[in-house]
Amino acid sequence: MAKAQSVFVCQSCGAVHARWQGRCEACGAWNTIVEEARESPQALSPSARARGKGPGLAFQALDGVAQAPPRLATGIDEFDRVCGGGLVEASAILVGGDPGIGKSTLLLQAVAGAATRGIKSVYVSGEEAIAQIQDRARRMGIEKAPVQLAAETRLETILEALKHEKPQLAIIDSIQTVWTETLTAAPGTVAQVRACAHELVRYAKKAGTAIILVGHVTKDGQIAGPRVVEHLVDAVLQFEGERGHHFRILRGLKNRFGPTDEIGVFEMGDAGLREVTNPSQLFLDNRGHARPGSVVFAGIEGTRPVLVEIQALASPTAFGAPRRAVVGWDTTRLAMILAVLETRCGLAFGGRDVYLNVAGGLKISEPAADLAVAAALVSALFDQALPEDCVVFGEIALSGDVRPVSRADARLKEAEKLGFTQAFLPRAASSNTTASTASQARRLVAGQSGVKHRVIATAADLVATITGQEYPETP
Repeated sequence: MAKAQSVFVCQSCGAVHARWQGRCEACGAWNTIVEEARESPQALSPSARARGKGPGLAFQALDGVAQAPPRLATGIDEFDRVCGGGLVEASAILVGGDPGIGKSTLLLQAVAGAATRGIKSVYVSGEEAIAQIQDRARRMGIEKAPVQLAAETRLETILEALKHEKPQLAIIDSIQTVWTETLTAAPGTVAQVRACAHELVRYAKKAGTAIILVGHVTKDGQIAGPRVVEHLVDAVLQFEGERGHHFRILRGLKNRFGPTDEIGVFEMGDAGLREVTNPSQLFLDNRGHARPGSVVFAGIEGTRPVLVEIQALASPTAFGAPRRAVVGWDTTRLAMILAVLETRCGLAFGGRDVYLNVAGGLKISEPAADLAVAAALVSALFDQALPEDCVVFGEIALSGDVRPVSRADARLKEAEKLGFTQAFLPRAASSNTTASTASQARRLVAGQSGVKHRVIATAADLVATITGQEYPETP
């Protein structure tokens, strides 16, 4: 009897190897390669009947006008915002997050809200019993919602039930627990996750059902499983949050039917998740009086302006090598800002430990936070507090120049709405005025939004504005 052919697949990235080895050459992970049976080529190729029919694909002109896909509203505005205005029929969404962050709670609220609006909805759990889900629903006060529950992990059984019920919305929690009997690999392996996700997505496209798949997250914060699963689905949502904070952030990483990098903010309570319609006020709620090293950054998350506090501390180092600790921002970006301040402004951070924190647990990735981080570092170094009613934003180049950023008007309007009266910001790209000296940069100019603009042209201008001293830029 011929021996079945097998391959060795990395469970972290999905790379295929000819033999077992301790370290995956593709992603560098250790002890993640598992032997799996090779998939039959006949299963991947079209059948003879399909090949004999000839071309069955209808093309359309590029200038045609196609109708926008209909949306299914869940009643949770923050969730619908991240999805692009609601769930799209015949779409597949992958939701990832740390264990215990609240993924099941959020999706149970979403499916209950959709069911109360007449959308036929089912919830299939592979990790919890039906009694546990019912207890959670009673605690959140949504037990009266007409949601059909099931606890199953076998793919064939799930598909048969979906074909029989014909729901408009289906939740699969989670994709790592689903397995198909056509593969001999264990549940949660790359082969099982890829095959089950492919079949569920194919069913969603054929039946017109919106399917939400829940995915586990690895230790480095990435959604577990092969990257091909993220390519199969239409949207990838990440549920973030720190256990020490009471709010959670739903962030869109990929969306074929809406804007990417959109966020929805929720507050965790005893009765589930509550929507936060004004996240800027939440992030600044515990901010006291102006302190050295504290700066309010006016950022943009997706289509929404968000104000958040950035905190910095520069203390003398007690060891030979100074320490750099960052929470909520890019460590490499911090090293670049420190190098600009040392080289262009002559500030000495080499003998100090630098700590940077984005208050509230929000993670910032846009370059517009450069000027706010630099202001917090300078404020902490000279023990000089910025005005309490001031916001800061701008991108810093390696030359020390401060570059303009997008959607400055939206940032200033959000700041004005929360009571801020002045802003440190770069010179507008369309402006012909120049700020050649620090005294010109420190001049306040009232803008259209009602917030007074303090133009910062270079990093040296920022240092001079905060300290009140002249710090010419170092060539």
